[in-house]
Amino acid sequence: MYVANEGKLVAFVPPDHADTVLEAMRAHPLGKESVRIGTCVEDHPGMVVAATGLGGTRVVDMPLGEQLPRIC
Repeated sequence: MYVANEGKLVAFVPPDHADTVLEAMRAHPLGKESVRIGTCVEDHPGMVVAATGLGGTRVVDMPLGEQLPRIC
């Protein structure tokens, strides 16, 4: 999550439009594998919480230091 990943899009969309946006993205060849990866909730204001593989949750920390672009 902290490394450059060119060609990816993360879109925050109102819940009542999410299915329509996802359908439109999947209709394009470059978006055919688009998926919903999360939901904004009021349970953890100002924090990102991820589900673990064991069924628990953990806080996703802010990156440390300056995030510099990758030089190829």
